[in-house]
Formats: sequence, structure tokens, C-alpha cells
Amino acid sequence: MAETEVKKTAGGVDPAPRRAGGNLRWAVVGLVALATVINYIDRGALGVLWPEIKAEFGFSNQDYANIFTVFVLAYAFGQTIFGKIFDWLGTRIGFVLSIGAWSIATALHAFASSVLTFGLFRGILGVSEAGNWPGAAKANAEWFPVNERAFAQGIFNSGAAIGGIVSPPLLALLAAFLGWKAIFICIGLVGLLWLIPWLIVYKSKPESHPWLSESEREYILSGQLTMSDTGEDLGYSPTTGEMLGRRQTWGAILSAMFIDPIWWLFVAWIPIYLIDTFGFNVKEIGLYAWVPYVGAMFGAWFGGLLAQNRLNSGWSVDRTRKTVITLGGAIMLPALLGMSVASTPILAVLIMAVILFGFQTAIGNIQTLPSDLYSQKSVGSLAGYAGTAAKLAAAGLVWLVPRLTETSYMPAFIIGAILAVSAVASVWIFIPKIEPLQPRHGSDKTS
Repeated sequence: MAETEVKKTAGGVDPAPRRAGGNLRWAVVGLVALATVINYIDRGALGVLWPEIKAEFGFSNQDYANIFTVFVLAYAFGQTIFGKIFDWLGTRIGFVLSIGAWSIATALHAFASSVLTFGLFRGILGVSEAGNWPGAAKANAEWFPVNERAFAQGIFNSGAAIGGIVSPPLLALLAAFLGWKAIFICIGLVGLLWLIPWLIVYKSKPESHPWLSESEREYILSGQLTMSDTGEDLGYSPTTGEMLGRRQTWGAILSAMFIDPIWWLFVAWIPIYLIDTFGFNVKEIGLYAWVPYVGAMFGAWFGGLLAQNRLNSGWSVDRTRKTVITLGGAIMLPALLGMSVASTPILAVLIMAVILFGFQTAIGNIQTLPSDLYSQKSVGSLAGYAGTAAKLAAAGLVWLVPRLTETSYMPAFIIGAILAVSAVASVWIFIPKIEPLQPRHGSDKTS
């Protein structure tokens, strides 16, 4: 398969045909995408199984919102915690700690019997599941040249969409044969099994991986704008204070903070929305709730492929990222406002599919901003800061939904439309040009 080598130029990236000589990098991103599928099955179980849990313990929708808010708050701080862990311990061990802990936390849900214990286990799940995102950003920066990163991020993000697609019908099917407690134990065990191929395949970074062909190694390293010909990372790796003092950093953080609550609005509330608006039960949730994630899956692929196509045609990283992010926002805006006409369940989930298509078109390129701006050694940290800000904003919106939607869900969708515009504006305002940053005063790269 013909590949493209990325050359370092002042205007962005120039394409030059060459063969990558291997596909190990796609196996790595495939495993990360599979981890994300498992991640979304685990987190989606509570919403799909909520009617049974609610009936058994006499819980309310506000109890659900409180439990979910604990999860998202823990998830928010877990992003920063695991961002640092991935930078300190590396991608291989970081994923072992993250998915190992979240799989155990998922199984522990089977032993919950109150809002307090569900909240406790949900909090542990949130902290540990958060590692998936800074870990994926770091793996992407390590294993992919800049022209393939948005598509690689799209593959990874499609794991979230696929998880959303398979989770409702899979869990509804399991519910026909197993109780909700057994389901939590089973899906927790699946995550532990994922560790086996991960430890086998991800032996090290590309610079020293024994299975990587020399041509693929050269292709990966030569296509990273901060990497020297010998594999040395020459990129800007600032201190935390210096990083937070750069406006471009805040462009990456704010764009994630504004766009991410849109995703969580639907992840948290699609099942509850269908229950409240159309009187659905678990079986009916399984039949409908997967549809929006089909749009998300295609959006993840579309946003990544479009960015790759534009970069290979000679567009700069700056022009490509901003164009694709803006397009995603333009798709989301009318669809969010159009939720007011969703008078039937099929129309509602189809409009949601358009919203999530636009979301995933934009988010893959927003998530590559840390690796566009800084050295690999700082990608996990910035991705973690952005993730923490994003999840704190998401927690606030999730917690507000029961209060905003006493008579209609439309106020929540209007807030989503405002957030979509704000995310796009953050990139344009705070990042005048998306390119590798340099120290302000000519100090060395670790200053």
C-alpha cells in the first residue's frame, strides 16, 4: 500500500510517496480502539441496566444523575493523574494500570446496593477509565507521523462509537439471560483479558521495538515534526507553569472543555431521555440507543480521513485542523437546535446520529492539538489537563440536566449548541497558527 512520508517544511507538510514497510502501528491503534470499545461497554452498563437497578433499590433519576456526576468528576481528575502517569511510566505500563483498575472497578458494581456504594465504585471506574484518553493521545504521537495522526485518532475515537453501538443491544441481550450483577462481573473480566495481547504487542516505543521493520520505523520517525533523523525528540517540552502560560495551551484546553460536554450529554442521557420521552424499557433501549453511535463512528473516520487527505494534498497542519474542526461544529449546530422537532424515537436518534457525526469529525482533530504543539514528552500532560477541564464541564452539564429538563430536554440541547460554537472559536482565537511551539527566550527545549 502506498504511503506518504511527511517532510518538515515551513508551510506544514509535503507529501512524497514511499512505502511504510509494515503495519505494526495500525495493530497498536487497533488495540487502543478495542480498549475504548470495552471502556464504553463498561461505562454504558449503568444507564442501560438502570431500569432494573432503579426498581430493585427504589432509586430516582436524580440518584442516577448524582452517581453519574461522581463518575465524571472522578474521570476529570483521573485525566490529569493518568496524563502524568503516562508521561512518567510510558504508554505500555500506563494502559496496564488504567484498564486493569477500571475492569476491577466494573466488576465491583455487582456488590453495590446503595447510592453511596454505586457512587464509590463509579468513582474508581471514572479515575481509571480516564487514562484511556491521554494514553491514546500519547500512543498516537509516538506511533504515527503527523499526516496520519487525525485518522489514527479517528480509529481510536471510533472505538468509543462502536462501544456505544454494541453496548445497548449487547447488554439488553445479556439481561435476558443474566442478572445485572453477573453482567457487571462478566464485562469486567473482558477488560482484564485485553491486557494479554497488549503486553505481547506493545513491547516498547517505535525507536526500539523489535518487531518493527526498519522502513516502518523510519517512516514513523521521519514524519514527526519534532523528531531528528536519529530518533531524538527535539520538540519543546516545557515545565507545567510555562505550558500553562502559553495561549496555545489554553486553545487546546478550552476547545476540549467546550466540546466534550456535548458527547457526555448523550452518553449519560440517551437511555434516560428515551425512557422519559417515549416510555422505553430495557429491550426498547437496546433497539434504539445504539443508532446515534453509528453517526459517531462514521464521523470519527470521516474527520480523520479528511484531515489526512488535506495534509497529503499539501495543506498545512494549521489550515487542515481548523477547517475540519470548524466543519464539525457547523454540522452539530443546526442538528442540536433541530432536536426540538424530534417527535418520534427514530427521528430523535437519527438527529442525535448527525450531532455525534459532527462531534467526532471535530474532536479527533482537537485531540491531536497537544502533539501538534509540543514534544511527545509533554503530550500526555497537556491531554490530561484538557481532559480534566472537559470532564469538569461535562460533570456540570450532566448534573444540571434533571433541573433543566423538568418539562423539556430542549434547554440542554440549546446549551450544547452554544458549546459547539465556543469550541470552534477557542481554536481560532487562542491558536493563531497550529505548529510546533518553541521556547520564548531561546532557552533549551526542556526549559
